[in-house]
Amino acid sequence: MPFQKLKPEIKSIIENENLSIDHRLSQVCEILKENIPYYDWVGFYFKNGDKNELKLRSFAGEPTDHIIIPFGKGICGQVAVSNKNFVVPDVKTQNNYIACSINVKAEIVVPLFLNDENIGQIDIDSHTADPFSKEDEEFLEWVNARVAEVLKV
Repeated sequence: MPFQKLKPEIKSIIENENLSIDHRLSQVCEILKENIPYYDWVGFYFKNGDKNELKLRSFAGEPTDHIIIPFGKGICGQVAVSNKNFVVPDVKTQNNYIACSINVKAEIVVPLFLNDENIGQIDIDSHTADPFSKEDEEFLEWVNARVAEVLKV
C-alpha cells in the first residue's frame, strides 16, 4: 500500500495556503485516484448549507450526475445520517445504492468531522470487487482529519 508514501504529499498539498481550498481538495482527489490503483473515482461531498443534503465539491474521475445527494439516499446519504464509515464490498448487494457508473463494484465512504460535527465525507468508488481494507479506512480518516484542519480557519 502506498498510503505511508502518500501522506507527506497530501499534507503538503493541504497545507499549501497559496491554493484555494477547492484546488487543494481537487489535488488530493487526483493524487489518490492516480496512486491507488483501485480508487477509480474520488470525491468530497459536504453538507449543502442548512439543507439535509450533500453537495459535491471536488472530485477526480468520470463526471457524475450526482452533484446533490439527499441525506439517507445512497451510501453517501446514509453516512451523512449515521456518522460512521461505510464500506461496501459489492454495491449490487445494497438496496439503497445510487449507481454512478455501471463499472462501480465497491464503494467506501468516510465522514469528515469538524468540531465533532459531520460536515462532509470522502467517497471512493472502485471498479474492483471488495478492494477496501481497514488500512483504507484508517488512511481516509487521516486524510479527512488533515482536511478538517484547514477548514477550521
